[in-house]
Amino acid sequence: MSEPARALSEPSEIDLDGIMARIPHRYPFLLIDRLVDVRLGESAIGIKNVTANEPYFQGHFPGRPVMPGVLIIEAMAQTAGVHVAATLGHDSAPKNVYFMTIESARFRAPVVPGDQLRLEVRHIRSRLSVFKYDGRAMVDDRLVAEATISAMLMSD
Repeated sequence: MSEPARALSEPSEIDLDGIMARIPHRYPFLLIDRLVDVRLGESAIGIKNVTANEPYFQGHFPGRPVMPGVLIIEAMAQTAGVHVAATLGHDSAPKNVYFMTIESARFRAPVVPGDQLRLEVRHIRSRLSVFKYDGRAMVDDRLVAEATISAMLMSD
């Protein structure tokens, strides 16, 4: 495919319907609202609008709601999974993405209701159906979490 034709066919943004067409996650475990700045084979940014009515805030923590770090990592993984499926052209049947490793996870600051989480994922490498990404979670210009994740993409 020529470079101009490829550029026109690449999505630069993937909405909620496009996300749900690519991965099987659904509410309450679908943790991304859209992808922006999608660069097939390279990187993407997932957006999660954190709201006070998220079910995990009832117990984490009453009176001082904080988004659990594991869910921030999961949101990174969902962003990477949608990116992989879009890169491979899988946009008609959701694929299951299974964690294989989470490396160097660091949590820098709490994420609270009202924050907009920007999940920046960058493809490092892939082999067969295994994909590795560097991920960073940002609120405004502040790094709140980071990790390197590996996952396997599988069809049912």
